[in-house]
Amino acid sequence: MSHSLNIDKLDLQIISEMSTDAGISYAELGKKLFVSGGTIHVRIKKLHEMGVIKGTRLQVNLRAIGYDVLAFIGIYLEKSSLYENVAKQLLKIPQIVRLNYTTGSYSMFAEIICKDSGELRKILQDDLQHIKGIERTETIISLEESFSRPINVSEVV
Repeated sequence: MSHSLNIDKLDLQIISEMSTDAGISYAELGKKLFVSGGTIHVRIKKLHEMGVIKGTRLQVNLRAIGYDVLAFIGIYLEKSSLYENVAKQLLKIPQIVRLNYTTGSYSMFAEIICKDSGELRKILQDDLQHIKGIERTETIISLEESFSRPINVSEVV
């Protein structure tokens, strides 16, 4: 993949560093990687244009601002051909922050963040159960996230 996209070692180092700290300045990143800030700017622009970098995100401690429930929902579909239609309906529920089409027990696997268990219950009963094509769901509540980390892309190539 990296060969067809013309990604080199410096690009991978930039991706790796910015995966850890997306707020790092180009000048500071350039110093770390022994190149100019201008070079970093050009490389990041190229990576954006190639679709390798899709943006930057602010990492927020959701519990600190009142979002206390993180859950995963395994979704069983009546037929796998209903995936796209169900995905469109799930996209309308803002508390669902990630959705994957999966193999294994579930047809789909969703990550949902809610303020409390009452909000989660409302979404499960009032929203999900009324989407045509969903046969049933299983909910797994996360008690604690032990860690979350980016992949070390410098080792991928």
